[in-house]
Amino acid sequence: MAVRNAEAIWQGTLREGAGTMKLGSGGYDGPFTYASRFEEGDGTNPEELIGAAHAGCFSMFLSALLSNAGYTPTRIQTTARVHLGRVDGGPAITQIELSTEAVVPGLENTEFQAKAQAAKAGCPVSKALAGTDIKLTATLLE
Repeated sequence: MAVRNAEAIWQGTLREGAGTMKLGSGGYDGPFTYASRFEEGDGTNPEELIGAAHAGCFSMFLSALLSNAGYTPTRIQTTARVHLGRVDGGPAITQIELSTEAVVPGLENTEFQAKAQAAKAGCPVSKALAGTDIKLTATLLE
């Protein structure tokens, strides 16, 4: 299996400093600050990148489960809302809300819900985040 790389550089103090995060593939290279992480400042943050990774992983895993069951998904769109809160006095990811909508011809909603729950439990990013409360809303579109 592949090994993926990313890097971050932080310069300065927590509140006044700034940093950059970069994906090894070159697909993203951008700034982050205290404000972009804990407030509403410009730039990204680790939680946003985790959300993107989780949404992408879940969508691909759901597609694989559906394909293996004989269905051809037309479209799967997933968003992830990553909640940053406090646990034991420090910042922690307290919850992730996955919301997915899919178009899958010939699939009944009951089976779709089962596959969506299986994707939530089985995608590698969900497994890596197993200590976090992960909620799922799954909608099968026509």
